[in-house]
Amino acid sequence: MKVEQIYTGCLAHAAYYIESKGEAAVFDPLREVQPYIDRAQIDNAEIKYVFETHFHADFVSGHLDLRKKTGAEIVFGPNAKPAYKATVAQDGQVFQVGDYKVKVIHTPGHTMESTTYLLIDDKGREHGIITGDTLFIGDVGRPDLAQHVVSDLTEEKLAGHLYDSLRNKIMPLADDLIVYPNHGAGSACGKMMSKETTDTLGHQKEVNYALRADMTREEFISELLTGLTAPPGYFPQNVLMNIKGYESLDEVMLRGTQPLSAAAFEAAANESGALVLDTRNAGDFATGFIPNSINIGLEGSFAQWVGEMIPDVKQPILLVTDADKAEEAVTRLSRVGYDNTLGYLKGGFSTWKKAGKEVETSGRITVADLEKAYKKGQTPLIIDVRKKSEFDSEHLLDAVNIPLNEINRHLAEFPKEKPFVLHCQGGYRSMIAASILKQRGWDNFTDLIGGFDDIRESTLPKSDYICPTTLL
Repeated sequence: MKVEQIYTGCLAHAAYYIESKGEAAVFDPLREVQPYIDRAQIDNAEIKYVFETHFHADFVSGHLDLRKKTGAEIVFGPNAKPAYKATVAQDGQVFQVGDYKVKVIHTPGHTMESTTYLLIDDKGREHGIITGDTLFIGDVGRPDLAQHVVSDLTEEKLAGHLYDSLRNKIMPLADDLIVYPNHGAGSACGKMMSKETTDTLGHQKEVNYALRADMTREEFISELLTGLTAPPGYFPQNVLMNIKGYESLDEVMLRGTQPLSAAAFEAAANESGALVLDTRNAGDFATGFIPNSINIGLEGSFAQWVGEMIPDVKQPILLVTDADKAEEAVTRLSRVGYDNTLGYLKGGFSTWKKAGKEVETSGRITVADLEKAYKKGQTPLIIDVRKKSEFDSEHLLDAVNIPLNEINRHLAEFPKEKPFVLHCQGGYRSMIAASILKQRGWDNFTDLIGGFDDIRESTLPKSDYICPTTLL
């Protein structure tokens, strides 16, 4: 049986495509649906079903646009209550895709409607399971997201449901089944996912901490809930968009990719209260940017950091991008529900400069510069914006850890009188932090080019290596 995984690295997201006898199905599609339509056309196939494993929190699914463009039937598992026409399947129900079968296995726990789809080939053999956020490679779905939408669904209750789903529905299945999860390493939907994006169920039973055969319910709940960090603020908003529906991506793209002159861009910012989002790389941003703009570079985990740092998905946004990157930026914003992009600066930042508009810069230093300061006894305050687990593994001695995703809650800890140096792992996150601090009135800091990657190769004094716990 051929199952095509369509993986999008910046979201650590996997959609799936199957086809048999001119009929196709797509599982958990991203917002932009044309690639799935194009894929089916190569097979001269009709997309018959769009299967959803659950109401996603970390991205806006493309199921509604896919139905609109192809006539495909949307299928959810039991307990789903979408606000639009869709089939809510029963546990054990079987759907036919050509000579293939797709069997519904209700596996609540990550959310109450979470469903696993068992794939059965044209010979009647069970091939694999598309698990959504129920089972990852090396991990299972976090059970604390649904309570942000339905308050009485506590993480303890959901963790108990997940324990039952794994023991009673997943673990009894054959060891040779292939596990096809919705996410890989880097997703905020789990805490210790593998970089691998498929595996056999039998191997997962051996190595996945959550599938230990001798694990009690209490042990499972305790281990699952230990080490969970707060989910990004946009997660509940994405869930509601997936439940209630959303604007067509075609309309979002038409509005968001309007080219604006410097004068029109400035007027739009003033009239709408839009956030100016600069998606250039950190080095280019540092040498000159529009005052009060935020830098989140397209070359990194762009959508995830937008979701972390911009609290409201309805926030009006104006884009500063490199040439020919506006469409990519609007697409990636829409994947996580930021649909209110109002246009982009035609010609990029150079247009703003040529128009004689006000420009700001952000100071940067190299590790060599920092080493010179240490040798002179001029040790600066170091603020490390990496995750706590990264900081705990190794860091500069006497550095202060303020993770980037917590910066807005800890602004008072950044001194305004004493100079300091920001760094992350490679320079991407620290420039996001630098742009936010600039926007909020700080001007007495520098950003370390190369981050901890360069620090590790230097003579700067570092902490002894501390191995992070397996539950971080």
